[in-house]
Amino acid sequence: MSGCSTEHGLITVDQALDLILEQTHTLATEKLKLNQALSRYLAEDVYSSINLPLFSQSAVDGYALCAQSSIEPNTEFNLIGEIQAGHSSELKLKAGQAVRIFTGAKIPFGTTTVARQEIVQVIDASRIKIMENLKANADIRDVGEEISIGQLLASKGQQLSVGAIASLSMAGISTVEFVQYPKVAVVITGDEVAESVEDFATGKIFDANGPLIEAWFQQVGQQIEIFHVADTEDAVKSLIQKLSKSYDLILTTGGVSVGDYDFIRPVALDIGFEQIFWKVKQKPGKPMFFAQLERNDRSHCYLLGLPGNPAAVYVGMQIYTSSLLNALQGQKQQPKWFSAVLTHDVKMDGRERFLRMSASFDQSILKVKSLSKQQSHMLSNLMQANCLVRIPAGQSLREGDIVHGLFIH
Repeated sequence: MSGCSTEHGLITVDQALDLILEQTHTLATEKLKLNQALSRYLAEDVYSSINLPLFSQSAVDGYALCAQSSIEPNTEFNLIGEIQAGHSSELKLKAGQAVRIFTGAKIPFGTTTVARQEIVQVIDASRIKIMENLKANADIRDVGEEISIGQLLASKGQQLSVGAIASLSMAGISTVEFVQYPKVAVVITGDEVAESVEDFATGKIFDANGPLIEAWFQQVGQQIEIFHVADTEDAVKSLIQKLSKSYDLILTTGGVSVGDYDFIRPVALDIGFEQIFWKVKQKPGKPMFFAQLERNDRSHCYLLGLPGNPAAVYVGMQIYTSSLLNALQGQKQQPKWFSAVLTHDVKMDGRERFLRMSASFDQSILKVKSLSKQQSHMLSNLMQANCLVRIPAGQSLREGDIVHGLFIH
């Protein structure tokens, strides 16, 4: 075996991911309102300061009753009032008395059970009859039955989902401490980007990387700033130097290989960035570059340089950018690879490959199938792909072999 697969200095995918997790410093924390916190990571444990329910309340529309024992069919009660949800009442029930009550309303003092309205016959304005057997404490939501004061609601490091935000809001939590989200600058390098169809006559192409990255960040609900820079050393150096002063992460596409116009790496090193790794034994995306700069205030700027081919950018975003963003927020763990059954043979390659595949269940077994047009300059199969599958270096795989992958959106 020869060529780039045995090139000196290449590290493995797992080594690259480990270096990202080990070398990345967690950002500072900030207080946020819950409506700003979707997908953010908690910087502290969150405990309840209240009981849920706050008070004993009715679980149904019906009647609060006071009885000395279980209630038999045809038992009558005197109706003495009504309590709506959200309204307070000083009513107190005595044996044989009832109050009309609605879902969520506070149970009046003396209530022993609640009868849902479907089993109640209204005799007249002051009397009702219960038509079925009714046990004590039926359809009553007891104070604190879901959450009690001091109970742990959410743990440090937990990522807030829609459901988690709703749960915390119901418990009266309005603001929480979170790890800051990285301030991200995206730099698209190259003179070859076309702005119109007419530009094709001069050998230019449409830009896929900018829209790809912008959409990826929109998907995770985060804002970024995108910059385009010409393929000149001075232009690249000026921009990277400027961005390194105020951004937590500079994400670049193109300019990280060894061509005459690949300036990202030499410029970054000249500015003062420390190389963590350069070149990964993978396909697509071998000439990936990761470096860090420690600023005067001891904060850090990270630079993740992705190759220019759009498929390599896509793989880099799904695996490395995602891991780096999580690490900056204190989540230092490898991607969560799934296991699946391969539906066809795959030839050997000297580098580990990430193939765009289609995953589906067949009789409760997750299976994956490769798609055509896997070259690094091609993206059309992303119309069908829903996962990236790892194909180990130096191995031929057979139909039925177990492989590992990552779901994509």
